[in-house]
Amino acid sequence: MSDSFVRAHVAAPSFAAKRSIWTGRFRGVSMPTARRPSSCIALASIRQQQRTPTNGYRRSIESRESIRMGIPSKGRMAEDTMKLLEDCQLKVCKLNPRQYAAEIPNVPGMEVWFQRATDVVRKLLSGDIDIGIVGYDMLREIGNQNNDLVVVHDALGFGACHLAIAVPNSWENINSLNELLSDKRWSKERPLRVVTAYMNLAEQFFAELGFENVELSTADGALEAAPAMDAADCILDLVSSGTTLRENNLKQIENGRVLESQGVLVASRSALLNRPGTLEIIHELLERLEAHLRAEGLFMVTANVRGSSAEEVATRLASNGGQLLRGLQGPTVSPIFSPSTDGSNSKEGSFYAVSIGVPKSRIYETVKEIRKEGGSGVLVFPLTYVFDEEPPRWNALMNHLELDTRDYEHLKVGNSR
Repeated sequence: MSDSFVRAHVAAPSFAAKRSIWTGRFRGVSMPTARRPSSCIALASIRQQQRTPTNGYRRSIESRESIRMGIPSKGRMAEDTMKLLEDCQLKVCKLNPRQYAAEIPNVPGMEVWFQRATDVVRKLLSGDIDIGIVGYDMLREIGNQNNDLVVVHDALGFGACHLAIAVPNSWENINSLNELLSDKRWSKERPLRVVTAYMNLAEQFFAELGFENVELSTADGALEAAPAMDAADCILDLVSSGTTLRENNLKQIENGRVLESQGVLVASRSALLNRPGTLEIIHELLERLEAHLRAEGLFMVTANVRGSSAEEVATRLASNGGQLLRGLQGPTVSPIFSPSTDGSNSKEGSFYAVSIGVPKSRIYETVKEIRKEGGSGVLVFPLTYVFDEEPPRWNALMNHLELDTRDYEHLKVGNSR
């Protein structure tokens, strides 16, 4: 597992931009890791003024003993978070639907707090919570690559979208980022006007390109209306299906993607290293999440196959069926006792039960391959969890924090909390 699964975020200098006709003054923050397209043309000056960076207040570890987890309180992200946790036997329980505090009975010792997605990140930074689930786009925008934020799991499987530039369909000659930036309409006096809710990421994206003839403004919503109202030339916004863009006569452009996003599990480095019990809870969360997510879309195919020995059956399936009949690590083969009518062992040959884990899309193909090898009585059922010896992302986290995994071997077999 590469370090891409566990990213530490380093703070960057900040900027303030012009007053927007949409929402008043905004504050933008430069981000250092936006993707650079292969070709674009640098022009002349970005309309913004530098401001002095400020350091926010952070609570000390000693200010509380409890371990806190923040999750989104509203919207599709909140619904998907709750469903994922419940699917992992981590159901969130609260006495009153109006309350913001809750608990997960299967994880004693941890408080759960419902927060706005932006506040999940802010409270991680301030030390008010230790663990959070949030969209990666929000983590990057609000977190500003702060070194204390550690992405523990980068692919929770929901909230998939991307941050991208969209321009009017009427711009027939502009279909790529290079064509947009090289358009001779943009100058210092008449910059490209971009409206976005992601000021920090937008500033860094254009700065990385060396494109300075851009004027950024922010809006709380309905960004798609800005070009039609002539309040902006184009937008930089989250896109999932693209339906809203199409319905508002906008189109994405080649190389115009700034960021890929989905739900992620994040933790405070300070809490991981200094708050007792935090690493133990993270280990349990990772065990449950990875086991469930790995099992999604996998089915167990079980059949009876005649053969001279378990080894012969396994070798035959692996050789003739290729990777398809090898399952996750190889077919599981075990003998079947098949008594004859008089109670003695059958003289017609031995049967072996063969179990193979396969993706849903290849179930029927697998059944046919097993039949070729004399398989019968085929059963198919979905998998709920697939537990590894140790979650790969746990090992990656240990390496990232420069901790010795041997000090936490006990977590694999018992609960120390």
